[in-house]
Amino acid sequence: MIFDLDILKIDPEKELQKLSKFIIDQVNVVFHRKGIVVGLSGGIDSACIAAVAVQAIGKEKVVGLVLPENESNPISSEYAIKQAQALGIEHRLIDITPTVNSVVGYKWRDEFIQKLIGEYRPGYKYNITLPTDLLERDSFNFYRLQIQMPDGEIKAKRLNLNEFRTITSFANIKIRARMLHLYAEAERRSLVVAGTTNRTEFILGDFCKYGDGGTDIEPLSYLYKNQIYQISDYLKVIPEIMNRQPSPDTFSLPVSDQEFFFRIPFDKLDYLIYAWEHDIPANEAAKVLDLSEDAVKRAYKDFLSKNTATAHLREMAYTLEQER
Repeated sequence: MIFDLDILKIDPEKELQKLSKFIIDQVNVVFHRKGIVVGLSGGIDSACIAAVAVQAIGKEKVVGLVLPENESNPISSEYAIKQAQALGIEHRLIDITPTVNSVVGYKWRDEFIQKLIGEYRPGYKYNITLPTDLLERDSFNFYRLQIQMPDGEIKAKRLNLNEFRTITSFANIKIRARMLHLYAEAERRSLVVAGTTNRTEFILGDFCKYGDGGTDIEPLSYLYKNQIYQISDYLKVIPEIMNRQPSPDTFSLPVSDQEFFFRIPFDKLDYLIYAWEHDIPANEAAKVLDLSEDAVKRAYKDFLSKNTATAHLREMAYTLEQER
């Protein structure tokens, strides 16, 4: 195999034909439904699948739900609605704050954060980050809670595993609440819930089980993020989304996907994942990507760790039959 900077290039028209056939078959033959519903986040993946669905089955059979909550970035809904309007699809905005609050209250989350950083007050913005310099130096995956004070100062605390899981469990409620609304729409109107997880996220486990990972179909899961952009450009996804930094948008203080999960810049990430998946020697990948061999080895080690730790996310629930 020749590994070079053209390795991720695709023919968008050819891939669109493949995606369209898959979606048509799933809607008409497998599920016997009337169309597709997509959760529009204001990000590239949901914009892409909505545009692909329009190409496949027509705009009159595609519904977009915009599902913000109390701490969502307002620009996300703005971009999501603008993309829906550009596609000419039916769309609706539903504030899921009451749904989230009915499971675990924001007040409970605020009290937990305040125990970790005493200066925190309800309404202060917060996020969770990882070191983003994996390619520059060897470091552990230590998560850090950050809060923004009213004067803009950032205060931070390194989280232990239980603290991290507690805070992210609340963030995951937001993601699962969105899926609750999507399935309510889908079942009421006989629609298929289309997922938005790409291969970059799927391989490393950057999705929430029974949240964005709990859908009827995942058409994009074979395409790297780089390739999602290629198809989105071909389908003329609005420039605001094309140029937007990828973000989970589950914390009130903005954080990029690189800062929260991947630790590697996107211009290198997909090439490195591809190289790791296809057993490209580290020295060969390093030469092509203008990195040190040690940097590539650190990336490979991180990928293996994430892929192994999240294997359960890519499987159905375990049963007794699997133990036999």
